[in-house]
Amino acid sequence: MAIKVILDVDTGSDDAVAIMTAATSPKIDLVAICTVWGNRPVENTTDNTLRLIDSLGLKVPVYKGCDTAMVKYLTKDYVENPPRRTVIYNGKEYTMHSEHLDLPDAVSKPEAMPAACFYVDYLRNATEKVTLVPVGPLTNLGLALRIAPDIVDKIDQIVIMGGGSKITNCNCWSESNIWHDPEAAQIVAECGAKVVWVPLDATHEACVTLDDCKRFREIGTFAATFAAEQCEQRIIMHNATQPLYIPDAAAVHDALCVAYLIDPTVITDLRHCHIEIGLSGYGEGQTIVDQRAYPLKKNGYFAYHADRFKFVDILCDCFKRSVTQP
Repeated sequence: MAIKVILDVDTGSDDAVAIMTAATSPKIDLVAICTVWGNRPVENTTDNTLRLIDSLGLKVPVYKGCDTAMVKYLTKDYVENPPRRTVIYNGKEYTMHSEHLDLPDAVSKPEAMPAACFYVDYLRNATEKVTLVPVGPLTNLGLALRIAPDIVDKIDQIVIMGGGSKITNCNCWSESNIWHDPEAAQIVAECGAKVVWVPLDATHEACVTLDDCKRFREIGTFAATFAAEQCEQRIIMHNATQPLYIPDAAAVHDALCVAYLIDPTVITDLRHCHIEIGLSGYGEGQTIVDQRAYPLKKNGYFAYHADRFKFVDILCDCFKRSVTQP
């Protein structure tokens, strides 16, 4: 029986790959997609999501979510469109996340209900448990859990793309999704559901190479070809700004969360531990894993390692299939 899944995305190149993986896996029943600010403003992440589902021929409701953090930017400056690091490669300008995915304009529209309200309404009325996969800032889900903590009873598990132990990216102690809304992340960490953290430690290890992109292109479907384009764009950026442990490779963070649902053995080192989020000072946004001999109560699972070969095999297996409708 397929796993009922709600994605929460800030689309985004790697979000796009995650959506296509979920949409084409027979093991996933994608019931809805929520959007949030993050890689780009929420207007762009919503538009990109709609462009992608239309291009896929996917009929799934999209709920537009929050446009900024729950607390963080109330008393701090936040630039709505901060300068983006760009790279010139073969005469063309690249960035990690394009303002608009290179797809036709969307015909579909977002639903009228805001994403946080959708979570409350859907989960309170759900007849079976649902898996949530938030791969951007956790603002929508944090707000929903603050409004209605009882919805946790209808959550099977929450698989988060976020955090980092030995690897970070936003600054020397934090990963971007958690940094941008640490209060929401802390609410989710302590909500009482099973929470699986898929951090940069795992996603950088399960990278995609240019040779893998060739495999995608050989499949020939829209999902495979567009995934190759997004991954190649990411490889250009990684090579120029944050080279990985093997050449011509890129982390495709968000898709690893979906791959974990399809085959949990893609995560090769998942440790049950206590996790909380730094909320102020130098450690703001840090994903803190209690590594003491006698830690606080275990409240989550943290992925330290992943199998990149199995990850790419999962993607290939999905992309050769037609979209699976809910």
